[in-house]
Amino acid sequence: MVASLRSRLTDWTVTVPLLAVVVLALTWGRDLSGPVVAVVAVLLAGAVLAAVHHAEVVAHRVGEPYGSLVLAVAVTVIEVALILTLMISGGEKTQALARDTVFAAVMITVNGILGLSLLLGALRRKVAVFNSEGTGGALATVATLATLSLVVPNFTTSRTGPEFSPAQLAFAAVASLALYLLFVMVQTGRHRDYFLPVTADGRPAAEEHAEPPSNRAALISLGLLVVALVAVVGDAKTVSPTIEAAVAGANLPPSFVGVVIALLVLLPETLAAARAARRDRVQISLNLALGSAMASIGLTIPAIAIASIWLDGPLLLGLGGTQMTLLALTVVTGVLTVVPGRATVLQGGVHLVLLAAFVFLAASP
Repeated sequence: MVASLRSRLTDWTVTVPLLAVVVLALTWGRDLSGPVVAVVAVLLAGAVLAAVHHAEVVAHRVGEPYGSLVLAVAVTVIEVALILTLMISGGEKTQALARDTVFAAVMITVNGILGLSLLLGALRRKVAVFNSEGTGGALATVATLATLSLVVPNFTTSRTGPEFSPAQLAFAAVASLALYLLFVMVQTGRHRDYFLPVTADGRPAAEEHAEPPSNRAALISLGLLVVALVAVVGDAKTVSPTIEAAVAGANLPPSFVGVVIALLVLLPETLAAARAARRDRVQISLNLALGSAMASIGLTIPAIAIASIWLDGPLLLGLGGTQMTLLALTVVTGVLTVVPGRATVLQGGVHLVLLAAFVFLAASP
């Protein structure tokens, strides 16, 4: 028993997240030298890998689609906390931070994670197979949330500029949270089977036969998952001044920093989705991708609506013309990808090209 506990405590998936949080506490809010930034970056990468490991342990214990939901919600809650912290302390330069972060998260998840998952699934057995009913419902929810929160503000007339009036923001917040909670109820309740892996002929796939971890092990992994995600988001913020300096040195727009940080924060979900796709569990990967996009909007908009009571200045939510075009193209392409319930490397490649277009245009608007 003692040997088992000692082995558990010396496991890198335990020590790395704890060490990353300790370093985060020691470096938060300070100017860091090059070697210290390198140490933080290494611990950041280790925390990402540890988060994926613990998310898989929890997912194996609770089963799907609950496992995907745990990782998506955990990442998003911590991401929202980071956004609010930056907005409260950042002043005018953070007026569009929520919009830029949410849009980046949507593009990265719906095009990047989804595209990578389909590509890996199709490379494994020529055609990636998933449940179009559940995935289609998730995509429709993401499209509705994104349009309501990020496009409609450009066309309202109560306020000048791409922003909601207080009443409109309250409605968008309530509607976003209600839609997200409704989706979670559907995903985990009445239509849970719509979000489980399927075989090539559309039948439910066989469950994995590995012995699930004990409740104690799952609870430990859940706690370490939260610790690892705190370390990922916090260390990403810690190295952000170095990223900002690199972005400025490359003559890139300041908003590009948000894209880089979003890519770092979403690494755990990306790696978890890629692993699931390589195991021929493409549906799990799509649950992660679309669930993360949905949680990013459904939790961020209500949070900033409440925080707007204390925030000074306007809250800019409406996307620009280029961004709305990319969002519309993403939704149309996503519908055409999802409806058949089957995808080849072509569909995966198309979504990855859309992600590349988003990153390129963010760097060169």
